[in-house]
Amino acid sequence: MTEHQALLEQRYGAQTKPARMAWNAQIAALLLHRSVRNYLPEALPEGALEAMVAAAQSASTSSNLHQWSVVAVGDPALKARVAELASGRKKDANRFINDAPLVLLWVADLSRSHAITCDGGGDAQVHDYLDAFLMASIDAALAAQNAVVAAESMGLGVVYIGAMRNEAQALAELIHLPRYSFVAFGLVVGKPADLPGKPETVRPRPPQSVVLHHDRYDFQRSMAGLDDYEAEFGKFREHMGSARRSWKESVVHYNRFDYMDGREKLRQAMVERGFNLL
Repeated sequence: MTEHQALLEQRYGAQTKPARMAWNAQIAALLLHRSVRNYLPEALPEGALEAMVAAAQSASTSSNLHQWSVVAVGDPALKARVAELASGRKKDANRFINDAPLVLLWVADLSRSHAITCDGGGDAQVHDYLDAFLMASIDAALAAQNAVVAAESMGLGVVYIGAMRNEAQALAELIHLPRYSFVAFGLVVGKPADLPGKPETVRPRPPQSVVLHHDRYDFQRSMAGLDDYEAEFGKFREHMGSARRSWKESVVHYNRFDYMDGREKLRQAMVERGFNLL
């Protein structure tokens, strides 16, 4: 088996794999992405954070407005409080945040644009609309993913934390965010610790027939491709020592109302932060 075949085997397992793929070192590295939840108690290499931010700033940004920011939290006490807010009713669900040297809080940030517009004689009315909120959120996501690619190229591990939105207003107050900004998600980063009995590996993805459509969306074809994915998903959970559960059962699990764990109040928090979402 060639190196490229091995990478596809990790990502898709026994499912149908792309028959034709362009390859280079960057594509190969992207296929090795995994979520890391066990970290060594080591600081990041010198200059690593700055390299990640430079990569993030090299991502596309709508209209060159740079409507994102990132808060790097390394103070142990502050990091512990961030982990507590992100865990909610699940208590220690994200306790590994305390083990990693940094958690990066990616901020959808209209505060600069709002201040500049008002100071320049504008009324910043556009910031009352959903599109502005979405634009800043997309900017933050594009920037963060570039930072992830940079981090992994340096041998670091990462995991995104959407639960940073559980207590959006409390977190914003904790890190002194200005109005017209909020933490869209977190990113834990550090040196991976592969612990005995806690394997972390590449998580299989569905075949491309589930997500790739040509010219028009084909819902039936997309759903049909999920049958093969169930087998790979089951093998992955068994390897990780997780309870037996199908992927569709997992979808149902993560779409329960109680899983929101505070995020049902997100719109109210956003309005308090200045986003009217019209």
